[in-house]
Amino acid sequence: MGSATAYALARDGRDVTLYEQFEVGHTRGSSHGRSRIVRLAYPEVEFVELAQESFDGWRELEREAGVELLELNGLLELVEDEAQGSSAALDAAGADYELLTPETARSRWSVGVPDGWSALFQPEAGIVRADLAHRAFVDRAVARGVELRQHTRVESVDDIDAAAVVVTAGPWVTRLFADLPVRVTRETVAYFRRDGAPLPSVVQLDPVTRGHALYSLHDPVHGLKAGAHHAGAVADPDEDGDPDPALVERVVEWVSRTYPDADPEPVGAETCIYTTTADEGFILERRGRVVIGSPCSGHGFKFAPAVGARLARLAADIL
Repeated sequence: MGSATAYALARDGRDVTLYEQFEVGHTRGSSHGRSRIVRLAYPEVEFVELAQESFDGWRELEREAGVELLELNGLLELVEDEAQGSSAALDAAGADYELLTPETARSRWSVGVPDGWSALFQPEAGIVRADLAHRAFVDRAVARGVELRQHTRVESVDDIDAAAVVVTAGPWVTRLFADLPVRVTRETVAYFRRDGAPLPSVVQLDPVTRGHALYSLHDPVHGLKAGAHHAGAVADPDEDGDPDPALVERVVEWVSRTYPDADPEPVGAETCIYTTTADEGFILERRGRVVIGSPCSGHGFKFAPAVGARLARLAADIL
C-alpha cells in the first residue's frame, strides 16, 4: 500500500520519499509471495465497486510497467445458501456472474463443490502476481522521481521532516499509533503440486459470518496455493514464526476434498501477517499532517491501486 501510494503521488508530480524498514520484497509482512486473489465477488457492494476501480488501476500499471500482472481465470464462490453469497452485491454493481449447481460446477472444472451448496462463478477474477505488482509500483514510482530508502526503520512520525506523512506500516502500525483498533495474527498458507491449466480461484464462505473460511488460488510455480482465512494466532511481527502444523493439516484436508487432480501432500508452507479490524474494513484516516492507511484485514492486496489513490488524495489535501 505504501508503494501504491508513492506511485500515485509521483504521478501527480509530488516530491516523495518511500521508506522500507527491510528491503523491497521481504517476507516479514503481508505483501510477499507470487500470487493473491483478485475478484469482484463480495457480499458488500462497496467492496465490489472498489474492486472494479482497482481493476482499472491494475491495467494502467500493467501498461506503464510493461508487465502482465493480472491472470484472470475467474472465481468460484462456494456458499451453503445462495443468499449468503455475493449475487445481490454483484447485481447492484452491474457485474456479471453465474449461479451453478454443484453438479454443473464439477462438470466444468476439477473442483469439488459440497452437495447441497451453491457455486457462484464470477469471470472477472483470478490472481494478481503479487511480487511483480509490488515491484512494479516501486519501480514506476522511482522512475517518476521517488527516493527509495530501504533498511530504514521509522520509530516515530516526528522523525520525518515532511509536509505530509503517509503511514502504511502493516502489523507495525501500532508501534506508531497504539490506539488503532487492529489485531495482528500470523496466518499459514500451503502449496500443492497441480499440473494443467489454472483453475478459477476458490473462496468458501462461512455460513455464519459470510466471510472467507478457506480459499485457494493458482500458484505460478507449484500450481496451487491454499489457506484458512483468519485462522492464525495473535503474533508479534518482530518475532519469527513458523507455519502452524494444525492449520496445514486443515488445509490439506480441504484440498484433498476440493481438488481431485492435485497432490494432497504439500510441497511447502509459509506464513504471512494479517492486520485486521473488527469488521475487516480498512482504516484510511488523517490526523493533522499524518495519513494512516491500514487497508489489510487479510484481503487488501487486490485493492492496492484504489487504496493508494485514496491515501494519495488524503496526503495531497494537506499539501
